[in-house]
Amino acid sequence: MIEQQNILSATPATLVDLARERHVQGWRLVQICATTLGDTMQLDYAFDRHGTYEVLRLSLPSAAPRLASISGVYWAAFIYENELHDLFGIEVEGMAIDFKGTFYKTMVKYPFSAKNSVAPSVTATVVTPALAPVSAPVAAPVAASAV
Repeated sequence: MIEQQNILSATPATLVDLARERHVQGWRLVQICATTLGDTMQLDYAFDRHGTYEVLRLSLPSAAPRLASISGVYWAAFIYENELHDLFGIEVEGMAIDFKGTFYKTMVKYPFSAKNSVAPSVTATVVTPALAPVSAPVAAPVAASAV
């Protein structure tokens, strides 16, 4: 079955009310994801109901991104919201459970924030060391027995 997919615009000011509407209508929260796009961050709040997939999409400024939690509507959203904070540096106000920056332990604080994102022109070279030949005993084949 192919689901119908809709992307709707949202703002930080309308997000909680739009999430509440979906909850009342029986929508299931599927995921919350974010990506850094230069001086903005794009957030997608995905919902599913009866074969329809709906995304509430909003943008935040990369500098000091902030929005209200929807965990008062969808309790489990606190997991995604702690990820938004720890990985992207987004301040999510009013989370049901706030790990205060300790949900993920990373080498770099807010690794996916605009401040830490890698420029598209940067490339990486992977060097694979040559493997030394390994000699190991080979087991003799086992003959199939007739039954």
